[in-house]
Amino acid sequence: MKLLSVNVGKPIETDYKGKNIETGIYKQPVSEKVYVSREQVEGDGQADLVHHGGSEKAICVYPIEHYSYWEEKLQRQLKPGAFGENFTVSGLDEKEALIGDIYKIGETRVQVSLPRQPCFKLAKKFEVDNMHLFVMENGYSGYYLRVLEEGYVKEGDDVTVEYRPTHGVTVALINRLTYHDKKDRVGLEQAMLAKELSESWYNKLRKQLSAL
Repeated sequence: MKLLSVNVGKPIETDYKGKNIETGIYKQPVSEKVYVSREQVEGDGQADLVHHGGSEKAICVYPIEHYSYWEEKLQRQLKPGAFGENFTVSGLDEKEALIGDIYKIGETRVQVSLPRQPCFKLAKKFEVDNMHLFVMENGYSGYYLRVLEEGYVKEGDDVTVEYRPTHGVTVALINRLTYHDKKDRVGLEQAMLAKELSESWYNKLRKQLSAL
């Protein structure tokens, strides 16, 4: 498993359907090593601090394995950072990453905290209506990391699993329960074992379970 690209970008103003918006989704790869704090990657920034950034969403990750699917669907070539992710990784997609996994990347130790829930700004980035809904539908969402130990990272760093919880709750399972199988009692009961899931998402799934 590898960190193929580190991508950062400051928020910019742009137009979306006649409205002025601010977004930090336009990321560019950087080749030099960068410092990762508990809040974000050095040189990066978020426009909407309510829904993006912060300790639970310090690093946005997207698997390189999805790029070929999107390139075929969109009929265009994509570069790392295309999905607004900070880390483009290989060998660690949503079906492989467990909520609560702890990885060593460069000098950092990071933990999988929740799936990414893309918003309309992804549609703006690609100029494709409902692009964010397509991502929710097929489960190619990416995910977030919280930072347990700060430090420097650079492209090409290995991603090493230091700890893997026994509950087996993957990012893909959380996506499925959230968007597709909302009444899967067995799945929801399993998800409740993933105490490392961000509090807001955990509570959302708990309410789904209690409503059954």
